[in-house]
Amino acid sequence: MRRIGIYGGTFNPPHLGHIRGASFAMSALQLHKLLVIPTNISPHKQMPADTPTAQQRYTMTKLAFSGIAGVEVSDLELQRQGASYTYKTVDAVKDMYPDEEIVLFMGTDMFLSFLEWKEPEQILQNASLAVFYRGDKGEKETIDKQKNVLEQMGAKVYVVDNPVTVISSTDLRRMIAFDCTSEFLSKEVQAYIRNENLYSIGRSRKQLPMEQLEQEVISLLKPNRVAHVLGCRDAAVELAKRWGADPVDAARAGLLHDITKALDGPLQLTLCREYGILLDNFSMENPKTLHALTGSLVAERIFGENPRVVAAIRSHTTGKANMNVLEKIIYVADYMEPNRTFPGVDQLRHLADTGLDEALRWGLKNTLSMLKQQGSEVSPASQEALAWLMKG
Repeated sequence: MRRIGIYGGTFNPPHLGHIRGASFAMSALQLHKLLVIPTNISPHKQMPADTPTAQQRYTMTKLAFSGIAGVEVSDLELQRQGASYTYKTVDAVKDMYPDEEIVLFMGTDMFLSFLEWKEPEQILQNASLAVFYRGDKGEKETIDKQKNVLEQMGAKVYVVDNPVTVISSTDLRRMIAFDCTSEFLSKEVQAYIRNENLYSIGRSRKQLPMEQLEQEVISLLKPNRVAHVLGCRDAAVELAKRWGADPVDAARAGLLHDITKALDGPLQLTLCREYGILLDNFSMENPKTLHALTGSLVAERIFGENPRVVAAIRSHTTGKANMNVLEKIIYVADYMEPNRTFPGVDQLRHLADTGLDEALRWGLKNTLSMLKQQGSEVSPASQEALAWLMKG
């Protein structure tokens, strides 16, 4: 019996990870054919406001998988219209290939929530399941538990150890906004996105008015980061008024200081490569600390901010020697904004009102002490900043 795979998703947009994952699936399970099926309307998640139409996503998916042996991109769910329920898709594919084994591919999150889908028992009557395993900590154990539950219901489950680097569609749309797509999108898909002006790729973000800048920043943050960023903006403005910096520069730096915080370590390194930035050993070995550097690059290249704002963003995490007033303000505002609740934050706020250098010194000492307790490496820039401050 031959195997026919189903690989569905929003493909918003389809990227090289999708292509490599599909090719790996073909080989791992010796599929006769893999049907790649873009959703029409996803029943599982709300699509972002700038999402291309279903037809545009289908066209991009056709371009992305063009020439991949054994892969057929299907408009089955677009033709059916309405919400794209998987059980209906599996039924349709089984009708097309009644004598073949239908294998439905999915990621870990979808696999673990499978029993919450619409008509899961009907899916299991017509298809085997294949879950892509990425190797995250604890993931295999969780998958095996779910596999046992489903097999007791009569399911046939394949666990596919997928070595392909995964990037979420949300992170990819962030990378598109930051003009960093060459490692993720085929040239054909990149050209289509530009020609169709998708994902606001043709819209300038340079020197946006404050209200528009806030909206743009919020759209690129993780939801749990928004309150902190707005709090940092407000704290920076108050400190600027207190200590004689430009409140507008302070507000813009406060808004943009965590603009790349949502990116994980590998994506931080990718952004640096795309921008042609050579990193020191500390940064290469501690990529999670890079959001200050990458944030400053995005602030300069994508948002067109002035050098004062860019420099303040660049030093807001580690500090540096010879910091100017705005740079000190953004470091301290990030540390003491109204949403912070750690022990000692009230003391820091008092220091910030009475002596900016004293507040900066407190923040640097506290950070270095915490890192040493954790056994983490301390940034040379932080050590230089504290030494500079101690000299007076």
